[in-house]
Amino acid sequence: MSTNANIKKVRTSDLELKDRLVSIQRVTKVTKGGRTFSFSAIVVVGNENGVVGYGLGKANEVTSAISKGVEDAKKNLVKIPVLKGTIPHAQEARFSGSLVLIKPAAPGTGVIAGGAMRAVLESVGIHNVLAKSKGSSNPHNLVKATIAALLELRDAYSVAQVRGISLNKVFNG
Repeated sequence: MSTNANIKKVRTSDLELKDRLVSIQRVTKVTKGGRTFSFSAIVVVGNENGVVGYGLGKANEVTSAISKGVEDAKKNLVKIPVLKGTIPHAQEARFSGSLVLIKPAAPGTGVIAGGAMRAVLESVGIHNVLAKSKGSSNPHNLVKATIAALLELRDAYSVAQVRGISLNKVFNG
């Protein structure tokens, strides 16, 4: 997992956010009087320009579970470095049983990723990427692992700034 120092939080004001429903589950609570059904929804929101967030909503109706998930996702927005429609470098990350691998791809490749990962990568605004999910396919953990991998990405400019050297020296040094 990444440290809290390099997580870039984003304010929701003046952002055009689009939400994507990753998965919805009907959960059951068995009581003395029978079964009580409710719904759990995991939602990803993003402006398709480097900002993404995920949220979990639970309610007795599907629509209210989704809207709660969207509100929760708007509270957890982070900034991701996107370079010419792809990512700066390959990255691996793990969350619980899910392990994800994302690699930059040439223009015209498209988003080669499965369900939950695809929703996150498209919400960020990445158009060319190769992604592989290893391990658990649980959508909750997959979304969290994908965002963890994206948070660990660093572009050349931020690397140069941290090292205190020029941008040319990052590539030639």
